[in-house]
Amino acid sequence: MITYRTMMPNDIAEGIKLCRKAKWNQLEPEWQLFLKLGPEACRVATDHNQVVGTVTTIRYQDSFSWIGMVLVDPEYRRQGIGIKLLKEALQILQNEETVKLDATPQGREIYLKLNFVDEYSLTRMNCIVAADIVYQAKARPILKEDLPLLVEFDSEIFGAKRSDLLHWMWENAPQFAFLIEEENEIKGYSLGRKGHDFIHIGPVIAQNLSIAKDLVLAAMQNCAGHPLILDVLHFEPEWITWLKEIGFTEQRNFIRMFRGTNHFKGVPENQFAIIGPEFG
Repeated sequence: MITYRTMMPNDIAEGIKLCRKAKWNQLEPEWQLFLKLGPEACRVATDHNQVVGTVTTIRYQDSFSWIGMVLVDPEYRRQGIGIKLLKEALQILQNEETVKLDATPQGREIYLKLNFVDEYSLTRMNCIVAADIVYQAKARPILKEDLPLLVEFDSEIFGAKRSDLLHWMWENAPQFAFLIEEENEIKGYSLGRKGHDFIHIGPVIAQNLSIAKDLVLAAMQNCAGHPLILDVLHFEPEWITWLKEIGFTEQRNFIRMFRGTNHFKGVPENQFAIIGPEFG
């Protein structure tokens, strides 16, 4: 019999095993962050005390909440565990006005049955960065003292304040953190993190396409010789065209979905890449 309970720190090792089976990119620090941001907000499915499924939730203040890391052991699929985990997450978030997630095309069919609706499309792009990449960056490294203003800049575009998450990203991978400003006003920034198979650059938040390009090129300098992914939005057609021109290819698609009012939409046109489907 499958049982469901709150995720605990000693479940992280099993969550990582599920990531590897699914060929997902997350490492232990991401799991630790989920439990730090919401100690009782994540759930696991177990069979005789063995973790066979996971789901995580994050509350972004009073704006909206997020569901991610819906993982089921391949040997336990097609038993309704995934949808039960989603219902567990929705129970945790029952008092939230809006719940969001990024769905695969296959997962979308399940989410539609749970009253989620489509918002917009995303595409995962990947490349192996040239070992000899050289770029004269307009962007500069993000400093700790930049973070308060960066969080405010980000919240207007993302639609919610995510201070803890952005601080965590900067602290764990400052080599991918870049900023462009004019007259002491932030015009765009990028962050990134290491993963099991790829370096993941995102978010990339910028006031225009030119700034987004500069930020990605600056981050790529510190990814030389490594595989790299970005999860990009489709609002600027020239963005995806340019990424293909510098060596990126399309890997797979996602659909941003929401359930509820979606009053806090942010400005998706200025979100050139997201952190990842697990965080939004």
